[in-house]
Amino acid sequence: MQDANNLTVRDVAAALESWAPPSLQESYDNSGLLVGTMSDPVASVLVSLDCTEAVVQEAIELGATMIVSHHPIVFKGLKRFNGSTYVERTVMAAIAHGIALYAIHTNLDNVADGVNNKLAQLVGCMPNSLKILRPKPDALMQVVVYVPNADAQAVSEAMFAAGAGEIGAYDQCGWVVPGKGTFRPLDGADPHIGIIGERESVAESKLEMVVEPWKLAAVLSAMKNTHPYEEVAHGVWPLQQVHAQVGSGMLGELPAPMEEEAFLDAVKSALGCNAIRHTKLLGNDIRKVAVCGGSGSFLLQDAMRAGADVFVTSDFKYHEFFDADNRIVIADVGHYESEWQTTDLIVNRIKKYFPNFAVHLAMTNPNPIHYR
Repeated sequence: MQDANNLTVRDVAAALESWAPPSLQESYDNSGLLVGTMSDPVASVLVSLDCTEAVVQEAIELGATMIVSHHPIVFKGLKRFNGSTYVERTVMAAIAHGIALYAIHTNLDNVADGVNNKLAQLVGCMPNSLKILRPKPDALMQVVVYVPNADAQAVSEAMFAAGAGEIGAYDQCGWVVPGKGTFRPLDGADPHIGIIGERESVAESKLEMVVEPWKLAAVLSAMKNTHPYEEVAHGVWPLQQVHAQVGSGMLGELPAPMEEEAFLDAVKSALGCNAIRHTKLLGNDIRKVAVCGGSGSFLLQDAMRAGADVFVTSDFKYHEFFDADNRIVIADVGHYESEWQTTDLIVNRIKKYFPNFAVHLAMTNPNPIHYR
């Protein structure tokens, strides 16, 4: 366990990125380190859903030198830093006081134990019923390597230990094909087997394993460090197979059917909603629930195809409510209300890695929407 007195931004970022790899963020997103450097020391961390001027001021008063937020304060390029916008003022204040700003946004939305898992449980879904609503395609790679038979076991074990061969609830998944490899060492080579200038034939195994892209570098490093050959023949390519543990939204089931109004009342209480915008109630019991923290209208068709009785999310536009087409109840709970639980997840993750480290949950409520 690392000494909490000598933590850097890199240490905190590594703890978060082992949970929600940056490669899982959407193309429009801007997650990661926004202000500061990875080598900056961290006295304590303040966690907030959004990073605003008020949140930076709270960090200053607490003596926190790093803010971890779900939403990035910077989504697009800034051309000036003259304090004319709240984004500029927030960034300028953080820089002036040596506070690193880090965001963990859609990458945390896209992991099975992230934002949507927590939201689904808050609205009453059974944890063992949960699954990703829209699993991500192209989120798995395949690695193939050729190894002398005598070394195949050692190379396999090293690759497994680095994270290869994990599919759903299984690990150490691989495929081994026996065969014969040929090569001829040339001048300047330092062959493990064979003589310079002579073709060699070796009994080899072809190892095939799936790898999540964010583990690929570690797996290839383990493979090369264990492999006996000077030149390691291998290949890597993407798979079309979807990754059941990575993707958008969540689908779950209630422990018992609920009437629509009772369900909406329970959601309103659980999420602290001042109001819920929803489509016409259909007179059906709620059994299957789809959720998406934040803006989820892009998943409506997925929710309907999955047979969900209700879709709990936010930011539906007026005409998008018509798309429910009397087939599902859309429950728009509000963006902040659908994601505030993210801060607890982040705090718990950092404390898990650094239990003796000061992690503060922001007292500032950054929700820009008010009700009367």
